[in-house]
Amino acid sequence: MDHTLPLKEESKAALFWQGTLAMMPLSIAVLPWGLLAGSFAIDTGLHPLEGQALSAILFAGSAQLVAMGMIKSGAGLVTMLLTTFFITSRHFLYSVSMRSKIAPLPLKWRLSLGFLLTDELFAIVGHHSDKQFNRWYALGAGLSFYLFWNIATLTGIIAGSLIPELNEMGLEFAVAATFIAIVVPTIKNMAVLASVVVALVSSVALTYYQVEGSLMISSILAMLTGYFVEQVQEKH
Repeated sequence: MDHTLPLKEESKAALFWQGTLAMMPLSIAVLPWGLLAGSFAIDTGLHPLEGQALSAILFAGSAQLVAMGMIKSGAGLVTMLLTTFFITSRHFLYSVSMRSKIAPLPLKWRLSLGFLLTDELFAIVGHHSDKQFNRWYALGAGLSFYLFWNIATLTGIIAGSLIPELNEMGLEFAVAATFIAIVVPTIKNMAVLASVVVALVSSVALTYYQVEGSLMISSILAMLTGYFVEQVQEKH
């Protein structure tokens, strides 16, 4: 069964289940990342409920890890808010790309899918045309990932309370592994490959030189690169 092109005439339950199955590889891949987030919350000194609330409300893995690191180092609230804003700013780009698909939906759907819009959900449904996009398929993918993330966080919180220094066992590699799993399948032409290379090089360089908004800048540079490469290919 093709999980990338859901058919609108299928039942809501079937579409929801298709979305869940399509997201399953990424849901499994993110489990170590969730364990890290949960154990790091305990290591930071947060109450277990506070650590779980970060995953339930903020629902942004990279931002959570950075925020907890800043809490541990004693950073100020304004600094944490600005840093979190820049880290999650790529979601503005996702929102613009998904606008034509989600804007026609009722408010409850726009709010629900907007909250569930992550790197992983965008990787699953971002390439769908407006005609192919189905709200139930997207909800199944997004909600299942949300549940996996929160269960992994809870497990990490419990394990972090029982196992000292759990966050030092190399679980952070799951962050890189998840994004590799998202990006690699999308590299199907030279334009995408050029975008990936530019994003990789520019993000590393800008981060090394501590440029504010490095993630947003590298994302824009990557998109512009992909656009220009695509234009050059069309002319030839």
